[in-house]
Amino acid sequence: MTTEAVIYRFCAQTDSGLTRENNEDAYSFDEAAGVAVLADGMGGYNAGEVASSMASNIITKEMSRWLAEAGDAASVQDMRRALEICVSNANTAVFRAAHDNSHYSGMGTTLVAGVFRGSDLIMGHIGDSRCYRLRKGELTQITRDHSLLQEQIDAGLLTPEQAALSMNKNLVTRALGVDDAVLLEVHEHVVEAGDTYLLCSDGLSDMVRDADIAKILQLPLGPEQRAKTLVDTANAHGGRDNITVLLVQVEAGSEKRGLMARLLGK
Repeated sequence: MTTEAVIYRFCAQTDSGLTRENNEDAYSFDEAAGVAVLADGMGGYNAGEVASSMASNIITKEMSRWLAEAGDAASVQDMRRALEICVSNANTAVFRAAHDNSHYSGMGTTLVAGVFRGSDLIMGHIGDSRCYRLRKGELTQITRDHSLLQEQIDAGLLTPEQAALSMNKNLVTRALGVDDAVLLEVHEHVVEAGDTYLLCSDGLSDMVRDADIAKILQLPLGPEQRAKTLVDTANAHGGRDNITVLLVQVEAGSEKRGLMARLLGK
């Protein structure tokens, strides 16, 4: 009897958009380990891109190394705690760099990070970078923005429709690297074959409606082309910010087939 499993396929696209000179977004992933990280930096000079690059690279490398050492014995709670530690380490590194270099003063970054392992997803986020899940044609935002707008929506002061027209979209209430400690919001999800997960910066979500994102994710295209179409659509709608998307496609398979696919690089 073959043990059913899932195969994860990762791809990403990033673009500076139409109005920004620099791209302060960053992403990093390790498909074999099932780790995906996306960050949207902030700060003067090139500090935002420094913060986002540091955070995404540190978390991906440290989490992938921990997973390799822990092996199949790692529980969901173990992975959750490991992700929290990796994010804390990245926060410390960015915070210290900001204090050691005057050019980097005040830099920080939002973050969305996923650990895909078997049928489990551990999803952590800070700020307004998001993760969506497309399942059986239905798009669901599985992260909740840490932003002033979201707090106003939660308090009943604004409707989601009013918030979409607000000029205060970029005011986040949490960011990595701006304080000596950071609070990562973590959730656990059960993954199903056929799911598509979209990690994105607000350069996509501010420019493209959820309904249009859902339509693009269901186009009869390969993942790389769907990712490019999302970026192109954000630019077509104004491209007012950097745009980064990281797609994780979940396919049905067996343990044996999954191993062969990894060995063959497919």
